[in-house]
Amino acid sequence: MKNYFAVSTNTYHGFSLDEALNGISKAGFKYVELAAVKGYTEHVGWEMTDDELQKVKDKLDDYGLMAIAVSGHSSLLEEDGIELFIKNIELAGRLGCKYIVTSTGEAHGDESVVEDDSALVNTLKDLAEKCKENGVKLVIETHGNNYGNGEVLYNLLSKVDSEYVGINYDTANAIFYGNVEPEEDILKCKEKLYYIHLKDKLGERQEWNFPAVGKGYIDFKKIFKNIEQTGYQGPLSVEVEFTSEGPGSLENVDQAVKDSYEYIQTLL
Repeated sequence: MKNYFAVSTNTYHGFSLDEALNGISKAGFKYVELAAVKGYTEHVGWEMTDDELQKVKDKLDDYGLMAIAVSGHSSLLEEDGIELFIKNIELAGRLGCKYIVTSTGEAHGDESVVEDDSALVNTLKDLAEKCKENGVKLVIETHGNNYGNGEVLYNLLSKVDSEYVGINYDTANAIFYGNVEPEEDILKCKEKLYYIHLKDKLGERQEWNFPAVGKGYIDFKKIFKNIEQTGYQGPLSVEVEFTSEGPGSLENVDQAVKDSYEYIQTLL
């Protein structure tokens, strides 16, 4: 596989951007997904000046890293969330990233019920134009009450029908929210698959337990085989979210990122 392998800095929730970049770089990764989730993990933000963003770019260079995406989760079901997300699209463009990541609803929980998706489809069409203007692609994550697996998300995005909007398939979310086996479900959305979150799973289906990649029960060997057969060439971004108690220490996060890198190497 010749895909880009990145790490979401949301893995370093509660720690600084410098700490995240240092750990990601030391583990062996060359690419990052920068977290810009308002009120949660704010390693970068739309309010940053050009000078401040240049300092971020300089830091990336110092660590030998390239930012390929911004994680800019914001609810697309509410006006305030849409306005914030447009700013995050512009942020991704300013950083030179190729992708902007979000879910459809709230970044955490997302228990909203979408009975008629026509408003959301129109919102996504408008956001696609904004992405086109900024040279980025919008990738919607398998997440939440409405769009937790690849099949339902594929059906939604087929109505949007834009090359600037695709799927970010989160392998563990497909279990936690979507109640499907990701190894097979990921093939049901292959035509719209633009981006993948490599996230592992332990415990019961809706237990918050997302260890280092390779430390859970998801069959990544099968996932890699399946997506390689489809010709998928997009990024794969590691995200470790630990348990509800958190990682405990920076050293534990660094180790999880290192373990993920070493495991991925065994699959290539």
